[in-house]
Amino acid sequence: MPAPDEWTKTFTDPRLCAAIVDRLTFNGAIIQTGTESYRLAHTKALAEQAAAG
Repeated sequence: MPAPDEWTKTFTDPRLCAAIVDRLTFNGAIIQTGTESYRLAHTKALAEQAAAG
């Protein structure tokens, strides 16, 4: 799943995209586990590979 800042590629209407993000995150809670995120590390590695060529 793409990061929220890339959702406008799928949801081309910025207002619709903002409404979807708002509804998905309303009353949400961030739980910090104290461990490294595999998904974040993987996404960063892919971005670095893409930037390198």
